[in-house]
This record gives sequence, structure tokens and C-alpha cells, in this order.
Amino acid sequence: MTSEHRYRACPLCEAICGLDFRFDSERLTAIRGDHADPFSAGHICPKGNAILDLEADPERLRLPQRRTSTGWETIGWDEAFAWAAEKLATIQAAHGANAVAAYLGNPNVHHFGHIAYVPQLLRALKTRNVYSASSVDQWPHQLVAWAMYGHQFLIPIADIDHTDYLLMLGANPVASNGSLMTAPGFPRRIKALTRRGTLVVVDPRRTETAELASRHLPIRPGGDAWLLLALLQALTRIGPPRLAAYGERIQGFEQALAAIAAVDVGDLHARTGIAIDEIERVAQELYAAPSAAVYGRMGVSTQAFGSLCQWLIQLLNLYSGNLDRAGGVLPNDPVLPVTGPGTGKGHRGLWSSRVRGLPEFAGELPVAALAEEILTAGDGQVRALITSAGNPVLSTPDGRNLDRALASLEFMVSIDIYVNETTRHADLILPPTSFLSQHHYDLIFNAFAVRQVARWNAPLIDQPSDERADWQIVNGLGAALAAASGKEWRALPPPAAMIEAGLRRAGKVDVDALKAAPHGLDLGPLQPSLLRRLETESGKIECAPDFLLADLWRLTSVDRPLGVGALQLIGRRDPRDNNSWMHNAPRLTKGKARHQLWLHPDDMASRGIVDGARVRVRSRIGVVETEAMAQNALRPGVACLPHGYGHDRGDVGWSRAAALPGVSYNDLSDPLDLDMPSGNAALNGTPVWVEVV
Repeated sequence: MTSEHRYRACPLCEAICGLDFRFDSERLTAIRGDHADPFSAGHICPKGNAILDLEADPERLRLPQRRTSTGWETIGWDEAFAWAAEKLATIQAAHGANAVAAYLGNPNVHHFGHIAYVPQLLRALKTRNVYSASSVDQWPHQLVAWAMYGHQFLIPIADIDHTDYLLMLGANPVASNGSLMTAPGFPRRIKALTRRGTLVVVDPRRTETAELASRHLPIRPGGDAWLLLALLQALTRIGPPRLAAYGERIQGFEQALAAIAAVDVGDLHARTGIAIDEIERVAQELYAAPSAAVYGRMGVSTQAFGSLCQWLIQLLNLYSGNLDRAGGVLPNDPVLPVTGPGTGKGHRGLWSSRVRGLPEFAGELPVAALAEEILTAGDGQVRALITSAGNPVLSTPDGRNLDRALASLEFMVSIDIYVNETTRHADLILPPTSFLSQHHYDLIFNAFAVRQVARWNAPLIDQPSDERADWQIVNGLGAALAAASGKEWRALPPPAAMIEAGLRRAGKVDVDALKAAPHGLDLGPLQPSLLRRLETESGKIECAPDFLLADLWRLTSVDRPLGVGALQLIGRRDPRDNNSWMHNAPRLTKGKARHQLWLHPDDMASRGIVDGARVRVRSRIGVVETEAMAQNALRPGVACLPHGYGHDRGDVGWSRAAALPGVSYNDLSDPLDLDMPSGNAALNGTPVWVEVV
């Protein structure tokens, strides 16, 4: 028996930690953090160890599965591709290209074989009905980057390792491992920050991150835009904007400030729950700090004014002189570019959804509209669906309605490794082989890392001859679709060739040296690059986009009363939870239950609810029942439920997940609640009513 160490980055979350895989005679026996990885330095979270469960899971699919009247049957790959292509081509021929829709889940951005290949298939389909997990996540970030800087991925990153002052809104990176700020080992980075400076966390809950912060400000859900407006107004009273470094490369800054100054924030405490004196203090600290960064994430993005919040955050960093500055916020300039010519800078409103008229962004429609596009009859109705590595029944608004919609489709094909709450409706499931057998380079999370890093991930195991990689599935399906519809298909080469060609074309790293570095390369801290990379038509930072000024008017003119007895629902994430696609792993589901609805003790007392009681939770669109748990970490008036649960939906094929207690957050989230500029779902702050069953 031989023991061997093999190294690769983890693909299961945004931290991209380096992992040390231990093999005995070609059998994977253990996974540890890679202490030689210059970026993650040995950090590993529970999801990294859970790869052992994922690789060995007997319920994981390996070969194509076709639905029959009595269950699922295994068929060959060529037969599967030909059958799917014939069905899709027939539907498009009869009803038009838009009759076939596609949904891309979060895991698509975690593996090169998905993110580099699926767009080729979408182009062949020529459908406008493309949806993804991005519109229940980070669209406000991308939209504001496109509007202000000219490219959806020119997103400034908080330089957490060098800043003296970090104001963090709606983010819990200790649990999530970071998001649009790739930084493995967040606890040690935060502790280093608070030793040298200040971290202020704004969140309705005292999160794991807030526990490590210098201060925690418990804001009312949805009050972030008002807080940010008050901060900008306070800065104008403290001192002039620090714009010297940007020269003539700014446009509309005075117009934006004038619009912000006109907003009356006199009822700030009622809207935010935070005293004006505390906001003045934060403004003073932000302006006085040698370097500072303002960063907002999920809790900010997934609310009714998410894009407005992200715009105001950019203006705060600009006003304080910390935009595109070491120790402030600055975009990563990765060795494999995601901006520049040919990278898809983004666009907005080139077409709209059929039923509600919601504008597209970057070629996609808001996923909150998917169910209605399937269920509403008429020209352009969605009749077939392709899903890739996604579970929208659990992860998108009004999941029960989408569940019903999927059951009505004429045909559905899913690229996935499980029969889950979504893929149980598929007529055909095409499961990719293990990612450990594939070449991989992380396009997205390297581009949002807090340092310049690069890592070539070579295969650790051989691919079984009867299994197919994700890129092979896309190529096979695309070729069959082209043959069935009389179109041309140009298959993309294997990932190793694609990655190497991209790196050599970019010319930013010695490719041979990168291949020879099993632990990856650290190429240094982030450097200012935004001004030379601007892609706006004016060549300037556009500070006053018209649609964001209009949304400022919407904020001040539309007042939505919460409703008598209502609480505001927010989500939460545990370090062991990875949304809804890792709940069949014993290592991630063992131990103390974490599915409960958290309530402040005062809210429980006023409703006659005791700890552990079964409660009914009602929103405008749905009702669920679960257990209540008292939690002092919440501000009063807030209810907190985790995302990703609710697997007990009949004929799912993952028994451990199906046995977990808990309900789906998205059986309560409202598809009509959107951040209007981007179309992102406003999941944060949903009004709910809670009572004892």
C-alpha cells in the first residue's frame, strides 16, 4: 500500500482553499488543508472535508438517467444526447427559440468545465429565456459596476489585509467564507484587522463575523440605503471629497451628491434602528482613517434597494478617496482576465420578460419571472427547460409555484449529479463525472480575490471510461442539437487546452511555472488598476447613472408599511451549509439541528411562543411550519430562517437530505419583491406573521 499527497483547490465555496488530498493505493482516504498554499495557508472548512462524502455517495448519479412510467432507467450517452436534442429541436421548431429556457445554478461558476462551455450551448439555443442564480445573489454588484465603470466584473474588492477601517454591511464571511471577496481564513484576517484598526459590522443579527468585530450595529432589514445616504450627507459636513487621485476621470459626482443632499433623513432612527449619533461617528471614523473600505454583500444585495445600496457604497469609497487604492477598495486584475475585449461587459434592457416586462441584464432575465413564463399561456411560453447544476425549487422565490410549473413542462433536461427537488421533474438527467478528474482554473473567484493569486488544478484521479465530464456533456448535447436542427456546432477543445491558451494569450504569468507549482502562486497584493481599465463610453467613472437617480426617488416616495404584527424575515448561513447542493453529505448534516426559525425572546413572549414550539410562518405567497428557537443575537422585530432546507418533496433521490427537518425559505419569498433596477430578488426583509401551531 502506498500513501501519496496530491494538491488541488476546493471547488465547493468562494474561498478556493488549497487542499491536501491523501490517497492510499489510488483510494481517497483523507483531505486536509494545504499548508503550502500561499493564499489559504492550511485553512479548510467543513465543506472541504465533505468532498469525501461527495465522492463516495452511492446516491450520486454517474450515468444518464431517463424518466419512465415506473421510475428512472440508465441509458447510453449517445442515446441521451440524441433524444434530448430531438425533443428540444422539435419544441423550438414548433414554438420558437424562446420556448426553451435555461437555468444555471451557483456551482456553474465553481468549475471551468461549466462556466467556459455552457455559454456556447446557450448561443446555439438562441433563446432569450436564460436565468441563473445570479439574480438571487449579486446582480446589484454587477449592474452598478457596469453602470459606473463600464464592465459588470470591474467590481472593487475590499483590501481586507491592509485596510485600517472596514465598514461591512449585510455580510457574514466567517460563515460564508467570503463572497465577491475571495479570502480564505476569514477569522484570522478579521482578527488581524481588529488588532491594527477597526471593523464595524452592520447586520440585523449579531453574526459570527459581528462577534469578532470592533462594533456591531443592529440595523432594521432593508434600512441600509437610508444609513448609507446619512453617511454620505455626514461626510459632506465633515470635509471635502478626496478626488485628487481621479483627476478628470470622474463624471456626475456633483450631480449625485446634490440628489443625495436633497433626501430628508430626519426619520433615520425609525427607518434603520440606528441613532444618528452612531452614524455620525462612523462617518468621522471613515473620513479620518488612514485607509478605509466600505463593503456590502448578500444582506445588502438581496433587498428592495440593493442596486441603490451598491451605488451609495461606491460613492462612499470615492468620497473618502479610498476607491482604487491599496488599503481601500480596488478591482483585482487577474492573470486570466474577466474584463477587457471579448469578455462580456454587460448590457441592460435589450429585451424584457414576456409576462411582466422585466428588463434583461447581461443576457439574462430575473429568475423570479421563470415560473410565470412557464405557466402563462401564449406566444413565447416556456415549454422546455435545461438546468445546469442548479436547484431553483429551493433557491429562488416562491419555490412551490416553480415546483408546480416544472411539472407542467413538455420536456426538461438537467445536468446534475442528484435527483433533487428540481431535477425530479426532469425527463433526462446528465451527471458529470468527478471534478477531481478534470483540469480546472478558477476564473471568477481568482478575479475577486484579495490578493493576486493563480493556481492550475490538474486531475488527481482518472476519469472512468463510461462517465463524462461537464464540458463533454455540453459538447455532446450541443453537437446533437445542431444535428437535430440543421445548425453548425463547433465543439470547444478540452479544458487544459482552453486554460493554457487563455493564460498564454494574456501573458501575465509564466504558464510552465504555474503548472509546476502544485500549491499555486501568490503574485502579490492588489494594485490600483481601475482607471486604466474603465470601459464606460466616456472613459470616466460615471457617478450619476440615470436609473439609479430614479431609484433614489423611488426610495423616498414609496413607503411600504410592514403590517400589523408582522416580522421581517432574513436568512442565515452556517459554515457547514452550502445552499442546497451539499445536504446529502454526512459530514455537513450531522450534529445539532440548525433549521429552526430564530426569534428574539421579546417577539416570542408577545406571541405566546416558547422555545422549541412548532410555529406557522406565513407570508403573502406561502405558509410553512417549523420549530422556533429563542435567539438574543437578533434585533427585535426580525425572524431568521436558513436557506437551503425543505428537501422532503416526494421522489427525490438523496435520502439523507430528504430526512433533514426544515422548510424552504423560498416558499415564503415573494417573486414580486425585486430590486427594480437589476431585477434581483428582494429576499431580505420579507414581511411574515408567526403564530403557534
